Amino acid sequence: MVVKVYDIVGEYAMGADRGEKLYEEIYPKLLEGKNISLDFTGIKIFTSIFFSSAIGQLLKNIACEKLYELIEFTGLSQDDQKLLAHVMKNAERYFSDEEYRNAVDTVISEKASAL
Repeated sequence: MVVKVYDIVGEYAMGADRGEKLYEEIYPKLLEGKNISLDFTGIKIFTSIFFSSAIGQLLKNIACEKLYELIEFTGLSQDDQKLLAHVMKNAERYFSDEEYRNAVDTVISEKASAL
């Protein structure tokens, strides 16, 4: 199944809200074991928070190896692929290492309360 990301988020893949739209589109299908090809053709700008919200949080309930079996990414430049790989590496560590996750959550909570 091909999912045209442009049709869901427009030409700017920025922000958690747009990432969440893509996540909500693909997550149920991935849980059913369906293969998905995410086509990023036409997207002009990507941010890490978009990738974290759209793709990174999939690792909360889907093992990294399984996710890479089910999902394919097309239409990404080399720089965008590097950004996605960086986000995925961080998400994998966050969801697989409870001690790391607790430390990150604590720091974020402390920074948020200081604002």
